[in-house]
Amino acid sequence: MQLHDVWFVLIAVLWIGYFFLEGFDFGVGVLTKLLARDRKEKRVLINTIGPVWDGNEVWLLTAGGATFAAFPEWYATLFSGFYLPLLIILICLIIRGVAFEYRHKRPEDKWQTNWEHAIFWTSLIPAFLWGVAFANIVRGVKIDQDMEYVGNFLDLLNVYSILGGLVTLSLFTFHGAVFTSLKTVGDIRDRSRKLALRLGAVTAVLALAFLIWTQVSRGDGWSLVAMTVAVLALLGALGFNFKGREGWAFALSGVTIAAAVAMLFLTLFPNVMPSSLNDAWNLTVTNASSSPYTLKIMTWCAGVATPLVLLYQAWTYWVFRKRIGTQHIADAH
Repeated sequence: MQLHDVWFVLIAVLWIGYFFLEGFDFGVGVLTKLLARDRKEKRVLINTIGPVWDGNEVWLLTAGGATFAAFPEWYATLFSGFYLPLLIILICLIIRGVAFEYRHKRPEDKWQTNWEHAIFWTSLIPAFLWGVAFANIVRGVKIDQDMEYVGNFLDLLNVYSILGGLVTLSLFTFHGAVFTSLKTVGDIRDRSRKLALRLGAVTAVLALAFLIWTQVSRGDGWSLVAMTVAVLALLGALGFNFKGREGWAFALSGVTIAAAVAMLFLTLFPNVMPSSLNDAWNLTVTNASSSPYTLKIMTWCAGVATPLVLLYQAWTYWVFRKRIGTQHIADAH
């Protein structure tokens, strides 16, 4: 395996980590309207991700930086062709971070309500758009012989990509509901577990349709294995959630996300961004990568820094591992 193949795998791992962690993060943001009955319950939901949401976004920054350094042609074509949806995602992430920090700065009801609306929409929109973006990457977009995207924004809105967006939105919301039941106590825990069952059923239907479509159009034996793992893990998550085994349910919903993302990358390889105009114009791990020397330096740096980041983030989750409920939230002044 050459270094450009190694970095393709590493970038896939970074996206898996991002969607696993930011997935329940987005899901909890969506649940602030679907699950919480009053402001105190919204505060409980927000507090479950309060210590970790910003750390989760580090995976996105690392994935983007690694793509820029390891596959500059992929990065350039992706960010120029997908400029508008990626800009919308970026704006949402900025507003979302501000909303978490500013929501409690003033006691007025209107002030807090507006920021709570912002948390909901800036969680829902990226959760949907990430699915649209990755579905288009797998499907192929209009790339010419100069490795440039020559389509427009409307070309990105097709049945397959919209289905992909609905899958990520429903899957992340289900993941967030399972995480909420894992991190809370009392009535909100019971209601989140019941909601997770309904969300999981919808997710199973959407995900099965999307994964089968992907497998039939671009899959091989390895992607079929990943698809099978994703489907079985989702069913297992639903079963453990029904039995009240939130830890296992959360682990398996994470496996579902990991296997589904792995399947998408397996259907791509050795391409990184297929052209829908001509297969000869596909961006591949070979023609889109940096020089071997650059990849070698990156590998050494990643080998040193990555374990430290993983240890620090694992420590953060360990420190904030306890459940919370409305009884832990002080009454508003």
